[in-house]
Amino acid sequence: MGSQITDIDKLSDYARFLILSIPDGKLEKLSPFAIEKGLAGIGGSPKSVKKLRSGDLLLETNSAVQTKSFLLAKSFLNNPVTVTLHRTLNSCRGVISDNELMKSTEEEILEGLSSQGVTAVKRIFMKKGTTLVATKHVILTFNTTKLPSTVKAGYIYCKTRLYIPNPIRCFKCQRFGHSKTACRGRLTCCKCASVDHLTSDCQSAELLCANCKQPHSADSKDCPQWKKEKKIQEVRTKQNLSYYEAKKLLFPEQNSMSYSNALKTSTSQPSQTDVRLTKVIVPPLIKLMPVKPNVLRVKNVSTTKPSTESPSTTSAAQSKFKKHSQNAKQAKASDQWELVKESKAAKKARLLAERRGHVLQSLSRSRSLTREDFLKNPKSKIDEHVDSDLVLSVHPSDDDMSTSDLEDSSPAATNS
Repeated sequence: MGSQITDIDKLSDYARFLILSIPDGKLEKLSPFAIEKGLAGIGGSPKSVKKLRSGDLLLETNSAVQTKSFLLAKSFLNNPVTVTLHRTLNSCRGVISDNELMKSTEEEILEGLSSQGVTAVKRIFMKKGTTLVATKHVILTFNTTKLPSTVKAGYIYCKTRLYIPNPIRCFKCQRFGHSKTACRGRLTCCKCASVDHLTSDCQSAELLCANCKQPHSADSKDCPQWKKEKKIQEVRTKQNLSYYEAKKLLFPEQNSMSYSNALKTSTSQPSQTDVRLTKVIVPPLIKLMPVKPNVLRVKNVSTTKPSTESPSTTSAAQSKFKKHSQNAKQAKASDQWELVKESKAAKKARLLAERRGHVLQSLSRSRSLTREDFLKNPKSKIDEHVDSDLVLSVHPSDDDMSTSDLEDSSPAATNS
């Protein structure tokens, strides 16, 4: 028991990231308010709490005392709890290189550097053909998040540099970011990207990457996706972040689309505000020429009315209609305009309006006009004066009345 407490004391000195898990997935059924109260009851509120994809909680503690309290915890909200150290966030890895290290084994190097905070040692091997050859490069894992600048290996001082791991690629689906044990995808060939096809059984001469669809294998370091994953690992290592946090920091557009982004995408293509739909070409305004009231330009239009006359006048009406239709056809064919003489009623109304205007103008010069001056009273002196002038000026003879004048003199015109 004393050795266990001693180990916890050593771990609490540097460990700040813990994983809290409850068996049987009971943690998923607890409310966030209950979880917050349970954490505060064990060792106080942590610095940060995040839920992992597995359902467990990632805790970041504030001090060594709080870390020790969580490591010694046995129950959480009346459930058995397990608190362990995070595998990568509580440590950092560096590389040292020296030819003298070729004479020492990994166990000997770990024993000599354990007093300097080294917890794991791994030599880098290089593949030549079918054999693995040991190199002078050694990966050291330190029990701190800050990498020391140098380490003393015996009498040699070795400079340490940050170790950036290669991207994790699944050997089953060939995707990056997870291993084969946590894969939920389908079996994919590393060479030809065929589904449900083993790489060892592949006999295809053409290479195809399952990630970028370019002519190379999925494990090639020339793959654009591999280079992108390498950047994620670099940011993850330098800033001590998780894989998903580093990926979100570098490529936020690849994450799940939010409601605002989806709304922007759906309204990016306007429908009713398209220039081609709403742009109306309006011609410039043109001042119209005044039309003389006594002469009108009209086009011949043939109108037909049901005949109610006797049989004796039917033949004369038919001949007249045929002649009129022929003239209309000729006028329509030549597209000519015809001058129509002003009718008697229209002329009388026009002259009456002109005379009334002259009389009102003369009255306005002598005095201000009143409402009674504009009222239409046939017994007034103005109208009597105008009517008398009209009788003297308008006296057409019966010979001057044409057929068109008789047709145009309607009851509505005479009443005006």
